[in-house]
Amino acid sequence: MSHKWIIFAFLLSLLLLPLFGQETQAASDSAVELPRQFRQISLGMSLDDLKTTLLNDNYFHFRGDRDVSLLPAREQSLVETTGSSFIRRAFFQLRDGEVFIMAFTLNTAIIDHYSVFMQFTEKYGEPSYLDPRMAVWETEETRIAIERPLTVKYIDKVVFNDIINESGLIESGHVRLRQDFLNEF
Repeated sequence: MSHKWIIFAFLLSLLLLPLFGQETQAASDSAVELPRQFRQISLGMSLDDLKTTLLNDNYFHFRGDRDVSLLPAREQSLVETTGSSFIRRAFFQLRDGEVFIMAFTLNTAIIDHYSVFMQFTEKYGEPSYLDPRMAVWETEETRIAIERPLTVKYIDKVVFNDIINESGLIESGHVRLRQDFLNEF
């Protein structure tokens, strides 16, 4: 009986060995620097530079200021434009006049999710998060997600986390005011 357990343990270790190898590989890949730029457009770019770049890039059909919207949040704006060829639509969210989110919805009729995923994996290693809906690569400053059906998002995590923290402070203020009102009864 003990001989069977030794063989079972040996076979089990052979089956589990690749899992430990992938974990080591993913840990070493986390040191890879993620891009903060697609073509000539980059996170942190000013609105004026973004508009000029979009006008001069053949992948986009940017129509100027009519594609720019002001958002009700503090100093935020959104640039939305159609694309040509591989890019169907592109969205750029700015805060204080600088791009902090870039999202590119790709044309699945001419490019597929698998090809984009494999390109990212070859260049930047295994994703730090993976599920059937998305794959995510992250560093302390940047997050890149490939979402289904096929959208590639670049996010400046520092700015994004500041917005999240601010919204938490605003929400806690609303909760306090609500409780103060309820205490009046």
